[in-house]
Amino acid sequence: MNTFRLRPRLHDLYIARSVLGTVLLSWGVLVGLDLMIALSGEIKDVGTGSYSFGHAVAYVLYSVPRRAYTLFPTSAVIGALMGLGQLAATSELTAMRALGVSRKRVGVAVAATVAVLTLLMVISGETLGPWSQSQADSLRNNARYQSNMSMARYSGLWAREGEIFLNAQSGEEKLLDNGKTALELHDVRLYQLTEDGRLQTLTYAAVAEHRDNGWMLRQVRRDHFGERSVQREKIEQLPWESKLDPAALAAGLTRPRNLSAHALEQGIEYRRRNGLDARDYEDQYWSRWFYPINVLALCLAAIPFSFGSLRSGGMGKRLFLGILFALGFWLLQLFFGRMAGALKFDYRIAYALPPIVMLSVSAWLFRRRSS
Repeated sequence: MNTFRLRPRLHDLYIARSVLGTVLLSWGVLVGLDLMIALSGEIKDVGTGSYSFGHAVAYVLYSVPRRAYTLFPTSAVIGALMGLGQLAATSELTAMRALGVSRKRVGVAVAATVAVLTLLMVISGETLGPWSQSQADSLRNNARYQSNMSMARYSGLWAREGEIFLNAQSGEEKLLDNGKTALELHDVRLYQLTEDGRLQTLTYAAVAEHRDNGWMLRQVRRDHFGERSVQREKIEQLPWESKLDPAALAAGLTRPRNLSAHALEQGIEYRRRNGLDARDYEDQYWSRWFYPINVLALCLAAIPFSFGSLRSGGMGKRLFLGILFALGFWLLQLFFGRMAGALKFDYRIAYALPPIVMLSVSAWLFRRRSS
Protein backbone atom coordinates (compact mmCIF):
# COMPACT_ATOMS: atom_id res chain seq x y z
CA MET A 1 0.00 0.00 0.00
CA ASN A 2 1.35 3.45 -0.99
CA THR A 3 1.90 5.87 1.87
CA PHE A 4 0.89 9.49 1.50
CA ARG A 5 3.87 11.85 1.84
CA LEU A 6 3.65 15.61 2.13
CA ARG A 7 7.12 16.17 0.68
CA PRO A 8 6.65 17.50 -2.89
CA ARG A 9 7.76 15.28 -5.75
CA LEU A 10 8.37 15.92 -9.42
CA HIS A 11 4.75 15.28 -10.42
CA ASP A 12 3.54 17.65 -7.66
CA LEU A 13 5.73 20.44 -8.99
CA TYR A 14 4.58 19.73 -12.55
CA ILE A 15 0.90 19.95 -11.57
CA ALA A 16 1.59 23.09 -9.52
CA ARG A 17 3.34 24.77 -12.46
CA SER A 18 0.47 23.97 -14.82
CA VAL A 19 -2.18 25.21 -12.40
CA LEU A 20 -0.18 28.32 -11.45
CA GLY A 21 0.16 29.35 -15.09
CA THR A 22 -3.54 29.02 -15.89
CA VAL A 23 -4.61 30.71 -12.62
CA LEU A 24 -2.36 33.70 -13.32
CA LEU A 25 -3.60 33.84 -16.92
CA SER A 26 -7.26 33.76 -15.86
CA TRP A 27 -6.56 36.29 -13.13
CA GLY A 28 -4.86 38.68 -15.52
CA VAL A 29 -7.70 38.46 -18.04
CA LEU A 30 -10.46 39.04 -15.45
CA VAL A 31 -8.65 41.92 -13.75
CA GLY A 32 -7.85 43.47 -17.14
CA LEU A 33 -11.49 43.31 -18.23
CA ASP A 34 -12.62 44.73 -14.90
CA LEU A 35 -10.17 47.63 -15.21
CA MET A 36 -11.39 48.48 -18.70
CA ILE A 37 -15.02 48.46 -17.54
CA ALA A 38 -14.09 50.60 -14.53
CA LEU A 39 -12.19 53.09 -16.69
CA SER A 40 -15.11 53.41 -19.12
CA GLY A 41 -17.37 54.12 -16.13
CA GLU A 42 -15.02 56.80 -14.82
CA ILE A 43 -14.69 58.54 -18.20
CA LYS A 44 -18.31 59.72 -18.03
CA ASP A 45 -17.39 61.76 -14.92
CA VAL A 46 -14.44 63.47 -16.62
CA GLY A 47 -15.10 67.21 -16.56
CA THR A 48 -16.94 67.14 -13.23
CA GLY A 49 -15.13 69.68 -11.11
CA SER A 50 -11.43 69.30 -11.92
CA TYR A 51 -11.74 65.56 -12.60
CA SER A 52 -9.64 64.79 -15.68
CA PHE A 53 -8.79 61.69 -17.70
CA GLY A 54 -5.51 61.46 -15.80
CA HIS A 55 -7.44 61.37 -12.51
CA ALA A 56 -9.64 58.58 -13.90
CA VAL A 57 -6.62 56.49 -14.92
CA ALA A 58 -4.95 57.08 -11.55
CA TYR A 59 -8.13 56.11 -9.70
CA VAL A 60 -8.46 52.86 -11.63
CA LEU A 61 -4.78 51.98 -11.12
CA TYR A 62 -5.01 52.65 -7.39
CA SER A 63 -7.97 50.25 -7.21
CA VAL A 64 -6.05 47.32 -8.77
CA PRO A 65 -5.19 45.60 -5.43
CA ARG A 66 -8.83 45.62 -4.33
CA ARG A 67 -10.05 44.33 -7.68
CA ALA A 68 -7.39 41.61 -7.74
CA TYR A 69 -8.46 40.52 -4.23
CA THR A 70 -12.14 40.39 -5.22
CA LEU A 71 -11.59 38.50 -8.49
CA PHE A 72 -9.02 36.01 -7.23
CA PRO A 73 -11.50 33.29 -6.07
CA THR A 74 -13.15 33.20 -9.50
CA SER A 75 -9.76 33.21 -11.20
CA ALA A 76 -8.54 30.40 -8.95
CA VAL A 77 -11.38 28.00 -9.76
CA ILE A 78 -11.28 28.80 -13.50
CA GLY A 79 -7.50 28.46 -13.57
CA ALA A 80 -7.53 25.19 -11.61
CA LEU A 81 -10.11 23.68 -13.96
CA MET A 82 -8.26 24.86 -17.04
CA GLY A 83 -4.88 23.65 -15.78
CA LEU A 84 -6.07 20.19 -14.75
CA GLY A 85 -8.34 19.97 -17.78
CA GLN A 86 -5.36 20.62 -20.03
CA LEU A 87 -3.42 17.82 -18.31
CA ALA A 88 -6.44 15.53 -18.66
CA ALA A 89 -6.91 16.39 -22.34
CA THR A 90 -3.30 15.38 -23.10
CA SER A 91 -3.69 12.19 -21.02
CA GLU A 92 -0.99 13.34 -18.62
CA LEU A 93 -3.29 12.87 -15.64
CA THR A 94 -4.02 9.35 -16.87
CA ALA A 95 -0.28 8.66 -17.06
CA MET A 96 0.22 9.97 -13.53
CA ARG A 97 -2.61 7.77 -12.29
CA ALA A 98 -0.97 4.79 -13.97
CA LEU A 99 2.26 5.60 -12.09
CA GLY A 100 0.41 5.47 -8.79
CA VAL A 101 -0.43 9.14 -8.23
CA SER A 102 -3.73 9.20 -6.37
CA ARG A 103 -6.56 11.66 -6.88
CA LYS A 104 -5.95 12.87 -3.35
CA ARG A 105 -2.34 13.64 -4.24
CA VAL A 106 -3.45 15.68 -7.25
CA GLY A 107 -5.90 17.59 -5.06
CA VAL A 108 -3.17 18.37 -2.51
CA ALA A 109 -0.86 19.68 -5.25
CA VAL A 110 -3.61 22.00 -6.54
CA ALA A 111 -4.64 23.10 -3.04
CA ALA A 112 -1.03 23.89 -2.06
CA THR A 113 -0.55 26.05 -5.16
CA VAL A 114 -3.78 27.94 -4.61
CA ALA A 115 -3.06 28.27 -0.87
CA VAL A 116 0.19 30.17 -1.55
CA LEU A 117 -1.58 32.66 -3.81
CA THR A 118 -4.45 32.93 -1.34
CA LEU A 119 -2.03 33.79 1.47
CA LEU A 120 -0.58 36.59 -0.64
CA MET A 121 -4.09 37.87 -1.37
CA VAL A 122 -5.04 37.82 2.32
CA ILE A 123 -1.96 39.88 3.18
CA SER A 124 -2.72 42.29 0.34
CA GLY A 125 -6.37 42.54 1.39
CA GLU A 126 -5.35 43.60 4.89
CA THR A 127 -2.56 46.03 3.97
CA LEU A 128 -2.12 47.24 0.39
CA GLY A 129 -5.77 46.93 -0.67
CA PRO A 130 -7.38 49.25 1.95
CA TRP A 131 -4.56 51.81 1.63
CA SER A 132 -4.66 52.00 -2.16
CA GLN A 133 -8.47 52.17 -2.25
CA SER A 134 -8.39 54.99 0.29
CA GLN A 135 -5.94 56.88 -1.91
CA ALA A 136 -8.15 56.26 -4.94
CA ASP A 137 -11.30 57.52 -3.21
CA SER A 138 -9.55 60.63 -1.85
CA LEU A 139 -8.11 61.47 -5.27
CA ARG A 140 -11.46 61.11 -7.04
CA ASN A 141 -13.59 62.89 -4.44
CA ASN A 142 -11.28 65.87 -4.04
CA ALA A 143 -11.08 66.30 -7.83
CA ARG A 144 -14.78 65.82 -8.55
CA TYR A 145 -16.23 67.85 -5.71
CA GLN A 146 -13.33 70.31 -5.25
CA SER A 147 -13.91 70.17 -1.53
CA ASN A 148 -11.63 70.34 1.48
CA MET A 149 -12.51 66.84 2.58
CA SER A 150 -10.54 63.81 3.73
CA MET A 151 -11.17 60.44 5.37
CA ALA A 152 -8.83 59.72 8.27
CA ARG A 153 -8.21 56.15 9.29
CA TYR A 154 -9.05 56.47 12.97
CA SER A 155 -10.85 59.84 13.24
CA GLY A 156 -13.57 59.50 10.61
CA LEU A 157 -14.64 62.00 7.97
CA TRP A 158 -13.28 65.55 7.93
CA ALA A 159 -14.68 68.41 5.84
CA ARG A 160 -14.33 72.18 5.84
CA GLU A 161 -16.76 74.96 5.00
CA GLY A 162 -15.27 78.40 5.53
CA GLU A 163 -14.26 78.68 9.18
CA ILE A 164 -16.23 75.59 10.21
CA PHE A 165 -14.60 72.15 10.35
CA LEU A 166 -16.79 69.04 10.42
CA ASN A 167 -15.75 65.71 11.88
CA ALA A 168 -18.05 62.65 11.73
CA GLN A 169 -17.03 59.27 13.09
CA SER A 170 -19.31 57.32 10.75
CA GLY A 171 -22.33 57.58 8.53
CA GLU A 172 -24.49 55.90 5.95
CA GLU A 173 -27.08 56.64 3.27
CA LYS A 174 -30.61 55.53 4.16
CA LEU A 175 -33.36 54.68 1.69
CA LEU A 176 -36.59 56.52 2.51
CA ASP A 177 -40.14 55.33 1.89
CA ASN A 178 -40.54 57.76 -1.03
CA GLY A 179 -37.58 56.18 -2.83
CA LYS A 180 -35.17 59.02 -2.07
CA THR A 181 -32.03 58.77 0.04
CA ALA A 182 -31.00 60.63 3.19
CA LEU A 183 -27.46 60.99 4.50
CA GLU A 184 -27.02 60.34 8.20
CA LEU A 185 -23.76 61.12 10.01
CA HIS A 186 -23.02 59.91 13.55
CA ASP A 187 -20.93 61.43 16.35
CA VAL A 188 -20.61 64.79 14.60
CA ARG A 189 -18.43 67.65 15.85
CA LEU A 190 -18.47 71.14 14.34
CA TYR A 191 -15.48 73.35 15.15
CA GLN A 192 -16.06 77.04 14.39
CA LEU A 193 -12.97 79.24 14.42
CA THR A 194 -12.55 82.99 14.51
CA GLU A 195 -10.57 84.86 11.85
CA ASP A 196 -7.46 84.74 14.03
CA GLY A 197 -7.75 80.93 14.40
CA ARG A 198 -9.24 80.82 17.91
CA LEU A 199 -11.92 78.23 18.70
CA GLN A 200 -15.23 80.07 18.98
CA THR A 201 -17.80 77.27 19.34
CA LEU A 202 -17.71 73.50 19.55
CA THR A 203 -20.97 71.79 18.60
CA TYR A 204 -21.54 68.10 19.22
CA ALA A 205 -24.48 66.25 17.65
CA ALA A 206 -25.25 62.58 18.04
CA VAL A 207 -26.78 62.60 14.53
CA ALA A 208 -26.61 65.00 11.59
CA GLU A 209 -29.21 64.14 8.97
CA HIS A 210 -29.62 65.66 5.52
CA ARG A 211 -32.93 65.53 3.68
CA ASP A 212 -34.59 67.64 1.01
CA ASN A 213 -35.22 70.49 3.47
CA GLY A 214 -31.55 70.67 4.55
CA TRP A 215 -29.48 69.57 7.55
CA MET A 216 -30.86 68.76 10.98
CA LEU A 217 -28.71 68.19 14.08
CA ARG A 218 -30.14 65.96 16.81
CA GLN A 219 -29.17 65.66 20.51
CA VAL A 220 -27.03 68.78 20.29
CA ARG A 221 -24.54 70.08 22.84
CA ARG A 222 -22.89 73.42 22.01
CA ASP A 223 -20.03 75.09 23.90
CA HIS A 224 -19.31 78.81 23.44
CA PHE A 225 -15.74 79.82 24.27
CA GLY A 226 -15.19 83.35 25.57
CA GLU A 227 -12.01 85.03 26.71
CA ARG A 228 -12.20 83.51 30.19
CA SER A 229 -15.40 81.52 30.23
CA VAL A 230 -17.25 78.66 28.57
CA GLN A 231 -21.03 78.49 28.18
CA ARG A 232 -22.85 75.27 27.33
CA GLU A 233 -26.32 74.80 25.92
CA LYS A 234 -28.21 71.62 25.11
CA ILE A 235 -30.77 71.41 22.31
CA GLU A 236 -32.81 68.38 21.27
CA GLN A 237 -32.65 69.28 17.58
CA LEU A 238 -31.27 72.21 15.65
CA PRO A 239 -31.39 73.17 11.94
CA TRP A 240 -27.95 73.66 10.43
CA GLU A 241 -27.55 76.00 7.49
CA SER A 242 -24.73 74.54 5.45
CA LYS A 243 -23.87 74.25 1.78
CA LEU A 244 -21.79 71.10 2.22
CA ASP A 245 -22.67 68.70 -0.59
CA PRO A 246 -24.23 65.54 0.91
CA ALA A 247 -23.17 63.58 -2.18
CA ALA A 248 -19.56 64.58 -1.60
CA LEU A 249 -19.77 63.60 2.07
CA ALA A 250 -21.41 60.27 1.21
CA ALA A 251 -18.67 59.57 -1.34
CA GLY A 252 -16.04 60.38 1.28
CA LEU A 253 -17.32 57.76 3.71
CA THR A 254 -15.25 54.60 3.63
CA ARG A 255 -17.34 51.57 2.63
CA PRO A 256 -17.05 48.53 4.93
CA ARG A 257 -15.86 46.35 2.02
CA ASN A 258 -12.82 48.62 1.60
CA LEU A 259 -11.66 48.30 5.22
CA SER A 260 -9.21 45.85 6.74
CA ALA A 261 -10.40 43.18 9.18
CA HIS A 262 -8.88 45.11 12.09
CA ALA A 263 -10.70 48.31 11.07
CA LEU A 264 -13.93 46.34 10.63
CA GLU A 265 -13.56 44.88 14.13
CA GLN A 266 -13.10 48.39 15.54
CA GLY A 267 -16.16 49.55 13.60
CA ILE A 268 -18.25 46.69 15.00
CA GLU A 269 -17.21 47.47 18.57
CA TYR A 270 -17.91 51.17 18.08
CA ARG A 271 -21.40 50.57 16.69
CA ARG A 272 -22.35 48.08 19.36
CA ARG A 273 -21.11 50.48 22.04
CA ASN A 274 -23.24 53.29 20.63
CA GLY A 275 -26.33 51.22 19.82
CA LEU A 276 -25.89 51.45 16.02
CA ASP A 277 -26.55 48.81 13.37
CA ALA A 278 -23.33 46.83 12.82
CA ARG A 279 -24.62 44.14 10.45
CA ASP A 280 -22.89 45.52 7.34
CA TYR A 281 -19.58 45.54 9.19
CA GLU A 282 -20.13 42.05 10.61
CA ASP A 283 -20.95 40.76 7.14
CA GLN A 284 -17.69 42.08 5.68
CA TYR A 285 -15.67 41.10 8.76
CA TRP A 286 -16.59 37.43 8.63
CA SER A 287 -16.26 37.33 4.85
CA ARG A 288 -12.58 38.23 5.35
CA TRP A 289 -12.07 35.34 7.76
CA PHE A 290 -13.75 32.82 5.46
CA TYR A 291 -12.06 34.15 2.31
CA PRO A 292 -9.20 31.56 2.23
CA ILE A 293 -11.57 28.73 3.18
CA ASN A 294 -13.92 29.70 0.36
CA VAL A 295 -11.14 29.77 -2.24
CA LEU A 296 -9.84 26.32 -1.28
CA ALA A 297 -13.36 24.88 -1.07
CA LEU A 298 -14.15 26.15 -4.56
CA CYS A 299 -11.00 24.68 -6.08
CA LEU A 300 -11.28 21.34 -4.28
CA ALA A 301 -14.93 21.01 -5.32
CA ALA A 302 -13.96 21.56 -8.96
CA ILE A 303 -11.11 19.02 -9.03
CA PRO A 304 -13.28 15.89 -9.58
CA PHE A 305 -14.45 17.34 -12.90
CA SER A 306 -10.88 17.20 -14.16
CA PHE A 307 -10.98 13.40 -14.14
CA GLY A 308 -12.84 11.86 -17.01
CA SER A 309 -15.36 14.29 -18.47
CA LEU A 310 -12.94 17.11 -19.27
CA ARG A 311 -10.64 14.91 -21.34
CA SER A 312 -13.06 15.10 -24.23
CA GLY A 313 -13.91 18.77 -23.74
CA GLY A 314 -12.19 21.88 -24.92
CA MET A 315 -11.20 25.07 -23.18
CA GLY A 316 -14.71 26.48 -23.61
CA LYS A 317 -16.17 23.67 -21.54
CA ARG A 318 -13.63 24.15 -18.77
CA LEU A 319 -14.18 27.90 -18.79
CA PHE A 320 -17.95 27.44 -18.61
CA LEU A 321 -17.69 25.01 -15.69
CA GLY A 322 -15.33 27.32 -13.83
CA ILE A 323 -17.64 30.31 -14.21
CA LEU A 324 -20.64 28.15 -13.28
CA PHE A 325 -18.90 26.94 -10.11
CA ALA A 326 -17.87 30.45 -9.09
CA LEU A 327 -21.29 31.98 -9.74
CA GLY A 328 -23.10 29.13 -8.00
CA PHE A 329 -20.87 29.44 -4.95
CA TRP A 330 -21.15 33.21 -4.60
CA LEU A 331 -24.92 33.11 -5.15
CA LEU A 332 -25.16 30.51 -2.40
CA GLN A 333 -23.02 32.65 -0.13
CA LEU A 334 -25.01 35.77 -0.98
CA PHE A 335 -28.24 33.95 -0.15
CA PHE A 336 -27.02 32.79 3.26
CA GLY A 337 -25.50 36.22 3.98
CA ARG A 338 -28.77 38.00 3.20
CA MET A 339 -30.65 35.46 5.31
CA ALA A 340 -28.30 36.11 8.22
CA GLY A 341 -28.89 39.85 7.92
CA ALA A 342 -32.67 39.49 7.66
CA LEU A 343 -33.16 36.82 10.33
CA LYS A 344 -30.29 38.16 12.51
CA PHE A 345 -28.48 34.88 13.07
CA ASP A 346 -24.72 34.48 13.34
CA TYR A 347 -22.80 35.45 10.20
CA ARG A 348 -20.26 32.73 11.00
CA ILE A 349 -22.93 30.13 10.32
CA ALA A 350 -23.93 31.85 7.09
CA TYR A 351 -20.37 31.90 5.78
CA ALA A 352 -19.57 28.37 6.95
CA LEU A 353 -22.50 26.71 5.13
CA PRO A 354 -21.43 27.37 1.46
CA PRO A 355 -17.92 25.81 1.79
CA ILE A 356 -19.41 22.89 3.72
CA VAL A 357 -21.88 22.32 0.87
CA MET A 358 -19.15 22.58 -1.77
CA LEU A 359 -16.75 20.27 0.08
CA SER A 360 -19.55 17.75 0.63
CA VAL A 361 -20.30 17.78 -3.11
CA SER A 362 -16.59 17.37 -3.83
CA ALA A 363 -16.24 14.41 -1.46
CA TRP A 364 -19.31 12.72 -2.99
CA LEU A 365 -17.95 13.21 -6.52
CA PHE A 366 -14.56 11.85 -5.52
CA ARG A 367 -16.13 8.70 -4.10
CA ARG A 368 -18.41 8.31 -7.11
CA ARG A 369 -15.58 8.64 -9.66
CA SER A 370 -13.33 6.37 -7.65
CA SER A 371 -15.92 3.59 -7.53
